[in-house]
Amino acid sequence: MAPKTGADAAGVPAETQMLLLLETKNGAEDAAYALMLPVLEGGFRASLQGAPEDELQFCFESGDPDVQTVEAVDAVFVNSGDNPFKLIKESIKILSKIKGTFSHIENKEIPPILNWFGWCTWDAFYKAVNPVGIEEGLQSLRGGGTPPRFLIIDDGWQETVNEFKEAGGALPEKTLFAERLVDLKENSKFRGEACKNLEELVKKIKETHGVKYVYVWHTLLGFWDGVSSTSDAMKKYNPKLVYPIQSPGNVANLRDVAMDTLQKLGVGIIDPEKIYEFYNDQHSYLSSVGVDGVKVDVQNVMETLGHGFGGRVALTQKYQRALEESVAQNFKGNSLICSMSHNSDSIYSALKSAVARASEDFMPHEPTLQTLHLAYVAFNSLLLGEIFVPDWDMFHSKHESAEFHGAARALSGGGVYVSDKPGVHNFGVLKKLVLPDGSILRARYAGRPTRDCLFNDPVMDGKSLLKIWNLNDLSAVIGVFNCQGSGNWTWPEKETSHVIPTTINITSYLSPSDVESIEDITGDDWNGETAVYAFNSCSLSRIQKHQSLEISLCTMTCEVFTISPIKVFGGAVRFAPLGLINMFNSGGALDSITGTADSSATTVQIKCRGPGRFGAYSSASPALCKIDALEVEFSHSDNGLLAFDLDDGSSNGNLRNIEILYNV
Repeated sequence: MAPKTGADAAGVPAETQMLLLLETKNGAEDAAYALMLPVLEGGFRASLQGAPEDELQFCFESGDPDVQTVEAVDAVFVNSGDNPFKLIKESIKILSKIKGTFSHIENKEIPPILNWFGWCTWDAFYKAVNPVGIEEGLQSLRGGGTPPRFLIIDDGWQETVNEFKEAGGALPEKTLFAERLVDLKENSKFRGEACKNLEELVKKIKETHGVKYVYVWHTLLGFWDGVSSTSDAMKKYNPKLVYPIQSPGNVANLRDVAMDTLQKLGVGIIDPEKIYEFYNDQHSYLSSVGVDGVKVDVQNVMETLGHGFGGRVALTQKYQRALEESVAQNFKGNSLICSMSHNSDSIYSALKSAVARASEDFMPHEPTLQTLHLAYVAFNSLLLGEIFVPDWDMFHSKHESAEFHGAARALSGGGVYVSDKPGVHNFGVLKKLVLPDGSILRARYAGRPTRDCLFNDPVMDGKSLLKIWNLNDLSAVIGVFNCQGSGNWTWPEKETSHVIPTTINITSYLSPSDVESIEDITGDDWNGETAVYAFNSCSLSRIQKHQSLEISLCTMTCEVFTISPIKVFGGAVRFAPLGLINMFNSGGALDSITGTADSSATTVQIKCRGPGRFGAYSSASPALCKIDALEVEFSHSDNGLLAFDLDDGSSNGNLRNIEILYNV
């Protein structure tokens, strides 16, 4: 799923799952927005597409020749309003009530892993993952001061077989995704000298490395090519070999090598009447050995398997319900990450699933896909962010795009995790994201493009910067990214490692008014004045809500701005907390602020997580600053930046009590 902009109906791509339209008459003040959401109706799903006659069509399909209809009454939801973000949110809430097949994110349990730093084994090892490598990776991250508190053991831990091997053990061409699951338990790599079994490894990981949550990966069908019908362990689930059928929409925009392989070789699919039993058996085993949750991949395959099963929607919902119920039965905290689940069958069948990948994979060896990845996740989060906490995927901390990806993850509102190889880390980047206890500073919502970016092409128009906004409890954050000159929306047909991105310098503007709903955190007596702190340049500005700052960026560079409403304390002191200014999302560290005043002094009291460098805008230099009742040294600059260090001490859990005293 990817964004596309245009001015005519003919340009609307096949398989469009959300269409946002803008009409302007006298500039932005008179902007009106219309939203079209093709949805599910009974056993059918709808999508939008353009026609050469400059008409907008909707495609209505079941995926099963035996499931037909002559009418579509509730296939496309249309709504309008003057605020695009409220429009999408309100529409999804209305739809969830009308359809009853999915839930808005506000009504879902959020997995606790999202508040902690994590590590995934995929790009570190790919399928060669093993117990020794896992421990090495955890130790090297922990030793550098950024301990992972959740671990995802990705593809490579399961017992599988490639049933297409030729004589001599050679694999035929294009059988990369042809392996099938033969057992629910771990493979021989996790049953040997390094560890006796998965249970022993999980126990050791938690006790030795302080990991709180261990997830493992599997696909919706068990493995990429499903399950083996000849396996004794799988026979109880009545597996059947079926051949995916891709609809014209599936192949209209991009050929998927995995799906093409499965279409040719067939998929071992579990009897839908046995799918809950399969999930429950697997998850109960995993839970019994200490695993806390699962990342479930390749969910899109269901849209190609509907023939003979009542259609793609019915089959998807059967599997999705079974998956969600099994996760609820066997794990705590709704511990499920959905992946490759962008088709509307899955999106509008997510009653409990609360976390879903927002894009294609982070691909460390594809230099032209780094800026694309960021644009994908930001725009896709417009829709996905109302139903899930969008997962912007892992990244490498030691990579030419590490700052770029790291800054984006800090304001994504989702999880922050890397896939570094053991010992290959940039702790300078990681420590801008992760506190020493392994927690992160997660923003409130899904990060999304600012309103003035919604109808621009931040990748290919050569002039637009991508601005992404979010809110914290006491402040806002905007990340500005130059995604131009380093890729295009046409997916690469061949290896692109030799491509050198073109450097394009772009100048644009940033304003506190770019933050939607900033009044939610300001209070009724706010006069519109803000303190704006730029992370990389360490500059502090004091501007009104509708004023702007100029910013210039080169290709694949970024800047993160903390925007804090200025309040008046004691009638004279103008003050705005910034939080931990050594962190990308500095305001995510702030918990609360209060003020007291009498005839002799004004005191500002703040609760803030630490450790780190605390910063605030202060119109006057204070008489003293205290942390947990102990006086500390501070600096106060001409531009109003008040700063001091929060040490490693603790009070009230991870919150520090800060007091800033002013003599009146």
